Amino acid sequence: MMPARRGPVRTGGAYDSAVPTPSLRATSWMGWLFAIGSACFAVGVPMSLNTRWEPTVAAGVFFVGSIFFTSAASIQMHLGWRAGVGAEQLTTGQALRSSHPAWISAWVQWIGTLAFNVTTFWGVVEAIGTQSVSNQVIWRPDAVGSVLFLVSSAIALMPDVRRHRLGHARDRSWTISALNMVGSFFFGISAIGAFVLPSTNELLNSAWSNGGTFLGALCFFAGALLVLPRRHASVAAP
Repeated sequence: MMPARRGPVRTGGAYDSAVPTPSLRATSWMGWLFAIGSACFAVGVPMSLNTRWEPTVAAGVFFVGSIFFTSAASIQMHLGWRAGVGAEQLTTGQALRSSHPAWISAWVQWIGTLAFNVTTFWGVVEAIGTQSVSNQVIWRPDAVGSVLFLVSSAIALMPDVRRHRLGHARDRSWTISALNMVGSFFFGISAIGAFVLPSTNELLNSAWSNGGTFLGALCFFAGALLVLPRRHASVAAP
């Protein structure tokens, strides 16, 4: 398979200037990294189905995409440290103790991307043929990563998380979060379809596996583009 500003934030009908929002420059980097990673997963699906391409090519594209995902998730996790009181930037220890949902969502997502790193790496190893790799070994982190993406996306739908994470895009924050939730749902379907039946050593449902990955990647790609700050927005130092 395969398989994330400083300024006022609107709260209800008013602006809450006490809520710190992420740096626009860091947010822009995060958005582009997520977009490139998503594009890799979307492109990797038709490449893996096209017999003109070597299996290692598609596997490599998926692996590269997972690295971009992890890079973007790392930035988002760093930005989650700013989810404290006022404009104070939290240290790692303070963020862990605060248990703020923005930090929790980013942390869960980051672990999920690491699971996909494992999945796609073993996919490359298997495609190269340098080592015999059990399909079950590949599938397990795939399933874990999909579940963690679902959990992270569900937390990210919370208004408090969207205020901190998408203060620069409050007019489209719900759409971004919803796209990521739908994308995570499709990745979950892909993980189910990618389960290898021990009796036949075949995928449970290849259409679910490929279709879920492709549609999920498109959702993540659209959400990543919407995260990007508008051109007229001023860029704050990270």
